[in-house]
Amino acid sequence: MANLEVNVAGVAFKNPVIPASGAYGFGREYECLYPLETLGGISCKGMTLNKKDGNPPPRIAETPSGMLNSVGLQNPGIDYFIEHELPYLRTKDITVIANVAGSTVEDCMEIARKLEATDVDMLELNISCPNVKQGGAAFGTSCENAAAVTAAVRKMTTKPLMVKLSPNVTSITDIAKAVETEGADAVSLINTLLGMRIDIKTRRPILKQNVGGLSGPAVFPIAVRMVWQVANAVNIPVVGMGGISTGEDAIEMMMAGASAVQVGAAIFTDPFAPVKIIEGINRFCDDNHIANVSDIVKSVQPW
Repeated sequence: MANLEVNVAGVAFKNPVIPASGAYGFGREYECLYPLETLGGISCKGMTLNKKDGNPPPRIAETPSGMLNSVGLQNPGIDYFIEHELPYLRTKDITVIANVAGSTVEDCMEIARKLEATDVDMLELNISCPNVKQGGAAFGTSCENAAAVTAAVRKMTTKPLMVKLSPNVTSITDIAKAVETEGADAVSLINTLLGMRIDIKTRRPILKQNVGGLSGPAVFPIAVRMVWQVANAVNIPVVGMGGISTGEDAIEMMMAGASAVQVGAAIFTDPFAPVKIIEGINRFCDDNHIANVSDIVKSVQPW
């Protein structure tokens, strides 16, 4: 059996498969299906400074080979997470990533300050959510804003800092280089692409917010391309996501340059998806006589 352990910015993961923020909550509801320890890690639900109810429904719409969502970062707030969810997760043998999703730079700084006193393993700074009217993608669509919020949060924490990037930009490599310059220890990409569906009977958008984030297999080739571009532009680790639903998808993403992968939309159609992806990675390594899965990272050979 292959060694599936990977390392991202000094943080160890027993395997490279991590449920993505927003797709897995805090993991409790999945424990009736399999132990959380099966996973490489968990990127927890995005946390705002205070409780957030999210956007009004409808906020989910199906699309060919994917889905649109405009959930709007519904979450119980950072203090609730620290008091109730994190202690439970720390009873499990799993790497914990806390997702920071403040509406302002100051909110992000305060969330990071609160998390600095905890035993989370890594922070993931979300500058790329397209489903909120403040913060989120507004931070991540220009080099200047992305750099500024990264620098501000960097000052508040000594923990490994990963920045989650938006694909809704002209050049994701420029954004990646900007956050690297300001102290990001890793980047994760891609977040959802902005999309829209219309009900032709009512002539209204299906989503109450009109537009939402597209995820699922439809975005996978775009995600692979962006991961490859960023991995060749920065000197920090890349965590890849966007449409991964099989072990083969994960291998492809890692060959493009991802040190680990996050799985999101696939979990909604099959809650066992992360486990099946881990099994698929292991089979690929065994079938191809690969001793360490980390050896495949950034191994694609362009023509």
